[in-house]
Amino acid sequence: MSLKNKEDLMVLPEITDFETLLKKQKYSLAGTHSAVKTCLWLSRSIKDEGDCYKSTFYGITSHCCLQMTPTLRCNQRCLHCWRPTEVEVSLPNNWDSPVEIVGSSIKAQRKLISGFGDSAPRERWIEANEPKHVAISLSGEPTLYPYLPELVEEYESQGFSTFVVSNGTVPEMMEKIEPSQLYMSLDAPDKETYEKVCLPKSPALWDKINRSLEILGTKNNRKAIRITLIKGLNMFDTAGYGRLIEKADPDYIEVKAYMHLGFSRSRLPREAMPAHDEVLEFAKELAGHIGYSVADDVEISRIVLLSKDGKVSHLE
Repeated sequence: MSLKNKEDLMVLPEITDFETLLKKQKYSLAGTHSAVKTCLWLSRSIKDEGDCYKSTFYGITSHCCLQMTPTLRCNQRCLHCWRPTEVEVSLPNNWDSPVEIVGSSIKAQRKLISGFGDSAPRERWIEANEPKHVAISLSGEPTLYPYLPELVEEYESQGFSTFVVSNGTVPEMMEKIEPSQLYMSLDAPDKETYEKVCLPKSPALWDKINRSLEILGTKNNRKAIRITLIKGLNMFDTAGYGRLIEKADPDYIEVKAYMHLGFSRSRLPREAMPAHDEVLEFAKELAGHIGYSVADDVEISRIVLLSKDGKVSHLE
């Protein structure tokens, strides 16, 4: 399969104005540089029609989860990203405070779910208006926001559990943050593959990622490594992945299939999505290298969870 055959790719509309594009993609801007977006699983959960794999793995109630980002800028242009990485986003001249971001993000979430009031059970809609989990992972790299530790603290002071998902390219910030669970994406077993898959804006970022893995290994909060598998690009060398992961000593490893969604459709063909059985096979091989076991899997999301003891504990 050739991943460069443009005839096989989805042709998406030309991107002009980024803010207009975000609104078309059903983002809600929060403050001057943050954004909120509801996901498919929130809309299903609020109607009592199912929850996402985070509910299965970690006990997260999907309709009570706020998905946001404190910055829309990223320093990678990953092929598999569903965001419009082709558009350059500038850093703001002035950053909003954590208090401003938390307040505006909750307000934006409530506005986004207001339309569910007539189609969802009343009790679940009321619950959704008081979110209790925040996934600081949406569009952009959250560790580029200079007050991320304070943002995590502000959410937690208001009773949220906090999930931060980072690409690991800002190790200084990785060292500072202490969310309920800290994710780091690892989408390549070596530098050459990393540069091909993630298209970093600086050649120095691979070394920074390795430094972040070492930092994770010293932290005491819950840690997870996330691998997105793309057929024909990064689905090989489980031993190489294992050597990198051992530096981080994570509690969990999520091995997930690339999904042919959003703007990634203009970069990758549908055939780049591995089947669940292929993800499971890769995960088991990886687990064998580092002494982990399969703790759970969710076929509809094509994801497998590994842990040291083959178990998973829900967040309190």
